[in-house]
Amino acid sequence: MALTREQLAQRVAQELKDGYYVNLGIGIPTLVANYVPEGIEVMLQSENGLLGMGAFPTEEEIDADLINAGKQTVTMSKGASLFDSAESFAMIRGGHVDLTVLGAFEVDVQGNIASYMIPGKLIKGMGGAMDLVAGADNIIVTMTHASKHGVSKLLSQCTLPLTGKGCIKKVLTDLAFIEIKAGKFHLLERAPGVSVEQIIELTEGELVVPDVVPEMSFA
Repeated sequence: MALTREQLAQRVAQELKDGYYVNLGIGIPTLVANYVPEGIEVMLQSENGLLGMGAFPTEEEIDADLINAGKQTVTMSKGASLFDSAESFAMIRGGHVDLTVLGAFEVDVQGNIASYMIPGKLIKGMGGAMDLVAGADNIIVTMTHASKHGVSKLLSQCTLPLTGKGCIKKVLTDLAFIEIKAGKFHLLERAPGVSVEQIIELTEGELVVPDVVPEMSFA
């Protein structure tokens, strides 16, 4: 069974480590703020100038002036700070973010990512994605494995305009957790109830499958 948006965020949150500075992209990645594991402290950064972003607010907590880069209302955690976007991008470009979580339209076996443009369609635009993929060393992409028509988004070569080249190391889809290395996709985990055969069928790029592929755990 394919993972929900919330389960994708939960699984990504398992990759957080104590003391990390983390940038969460627009869409599914923003949900990771709600699932930071107990016992660790991370500082979530938003390109519009917030370091120390907290979980999404309840109705009582909503402050219309406090938003993330996707214009969603957010909360601030203890020790948070506010500054202008120039300083925010200096952090990103200077390599001071330990983990970046992004959405994407396509990813290929060379670690290329296409995430900002589909010709002929109205898309929000680049935002800070190009800076994030250029300045970050550790990037996880979270996305659906295939389109609603069953067309793979994990490709031998991206077909859409690239956001960045050779920068993606791991991809979490609604079907699988995959590492990219040596010009191939390597299957690490599968979603509960999803077979290896289903993943192979919906992966256009070369996929290396180990003898045993564990199911993801959300405990």
